Amino acid sequence: MIQGLAALVQQPRPAWKREPRVLLCPNIPKPMHGVAPRVVLGQAWWDNEREQACRSTDNHCIACGVSKLMAQWQRWLEGHELYETNYSAGRMVYLRTVPLCHFCHNFIHSGRLRTLLERGKVTNNKYGAVIKHGDAVLKQAKLRKPKPWDGPIAEWGAWRLVIGTKEFPPLYKDFEAWLAAMEAKT
Repeated sequence: MIQGLAALVQQPRPAWKREPRVLLCPNIPKPMHGVAPRVVLGQAWWDNEREQACRSTDNHCIACGVSKLMAQWQRWLEGHELYETNYSAGRMVYLRTVPLCHFCHNFIHSGRLRTLLERGKVTNNKYGAVIKHGDAVLKQAKLRKPKPWDGPIAEWGAWRLVIGTKEFPPLYKDFEAWLAAMEAKT
């Protein structure tokens, strides 16, 4: 029995590869704020998708490689949706969900993190640690942050989240409605 257990333990684990370039995800366009697969497909779908993502990397952050048990700040992994975004056509196509540690996830959403800092909901120390962590992961992978998109951008109402064959329109009818909703959250 022990010999069989030893053989099982020594079997190679499923291979997965770190993907630090995940940290280069562009910001979600404002028309698509609040329109995410987890919202439009429901909590049960999201819970299953996130669980599968974590299993796919043996509970490690896909960007930096840290185990969820060794992650900074939070000892769990967070699901992050990856998209192919076409700004000029106004399409955000859902590709998959990946597991990220709290620091890598906040690095991707640095605009949100900065807003939390400005509102006093995140300390300067945490903000600095998140940015330092993400920058170090990118540096180690020899990656650089891309310049922000400066090409044509689709009109607000043209935007769609695409999941398979289904398309979902913006939650807010225009920038003013979006701005009012964001101000109400403060």
